[in-house]
Amino acid sequence: MTSDIDKTAGPKDTPPAGPQAIKAIPVRHYGRYVSAVIAIGILVAIVYAFGQGKINWHAVPDYFFDHRILTGVYKTLLLTVLSMLIGIAGGIGLAVMRLSKNPVTSSIAWFYIWFFRGTPVLVQLFLWFNLGLVFEYINLGPIYKNYWSDFMTPLLTALLGLGLNEAAYMAEICRAGLLAVDEGQTEASHALGMSHAKTLRRIVIPQAMRVIVPPTGNEVINMLKTTSLVAAVQYPELFRYAQDIGQNSGAPVEMYFLAAAWYLIMTSVLSVGQYYVERYYARGSSRALPPTPLQKIRANLLSIGRPKGAAA
Repeated sequence: MTSDIDKTAGPKDTPPAGPQAIKAIPVRHYGRYVSAVIAIGILVAIVYAFGQGKINWHAVPDYFFDHRILTGVYKTLLLTVLSMLIGIAGGIGLAVMRLSKNPVTSSIAWFYIWFFRGTPVLVQLFLWFNLGLVFEYINLGPIYKNYWSDFMTPLLTALLGLGLNEAAYMAEICRAGLLAVDEGQTEASHALGMSHAKTLRRIVIPQAMRVIVPPTGNEVINMLKTTSLVAAVQYPELFRYAQDIGQNSGAPVEMYFLAAAWYLIMTSVLSVGQYYVERYYARGSSRALPPTPLQKIRANLLSIGRPKGAAA
C-alpha cells in the first residue's frame, strides 16, 4: 500500500536545458568579390598591354645598377637632404616671424610665404639661374667677388630653388604645429621664469612635433620627387642621367621606367622611416601604440598551428 505522498508525487523535476549554441551565418559580401574580379581583370589587361608593347624591357635590368644611375641616386638623395635642411631651418624661422607681434617681421614672413607658394618651382629655378641679367656679378667685399654666371652653379641653383621654396611650405606646417599647443603651456612656462626662446625650445616645440612630423615626412617624399625638375638647370641627378643614357642607348622610354623604379624604391624606404618616426612621437598621445607591420606578421606566423582558443 502506497502512501498518500507517493500517490500525489509528480514526475521528478528535470534541470533546465543549457543555452544552445548560436549558429552564426556570415554575411556574404558579393560586392567585394565582384570588385576584386574587376580589379584583377584590369590589372591583367594592363600587364598584357605593356608586355605586348614595343618596349625593350631587357634594357631596364641591364642599366639598373649602372654607375651613372647609382651616381644619380646618390646626388638625388644628397639634394633631397640638403634642400630639406634649408627648408626646415627656414620654415622654423619664418613660422616664428609669422607669429611674432612685430608687424614688420610678420609682414616679411607673410610676403615670403605668399611669393614662394604662389610661383611654380620650375619657374623659380629658371629665375635663379638667369638672375645674371639683373646682377652682373656678386660682390661681398673682401670675402667673395665673382660673376653671377660663375657663382650660380647648377648645384647652388637647385639648392636655392628647392630649399627656399620648401621653406615657405614648412613655415605653414611649423606654424600650425605651434598653434596646436595650448597657450596655457606658454603662460605656465613664463610664470616659472622661462624666457620666450627657452619656452619654445623646451615646452612648445616638443609638443608641436606630433603635429609637425607627419606632414614633414610627406614633404621629404615630395622633395625627393621634385628633384627631377633640376634637370632643367643642368644639374645631373637620377632623372638627368636616365635621360642621357636613354639618348645614347636608343632606349629613352625604358630609362624612364628605370628612373620610376628607383624613385619608387627610395620613396618606399622613406615611407617606412616616416612610419616609425610618427610612431615615436605618438607615444604621449595614446595609451598603447598599435603593432607595427613586423609585429603583426610575427603574431600571424606564431598563431599558425596553435589550437583554437589557446592562450597567445
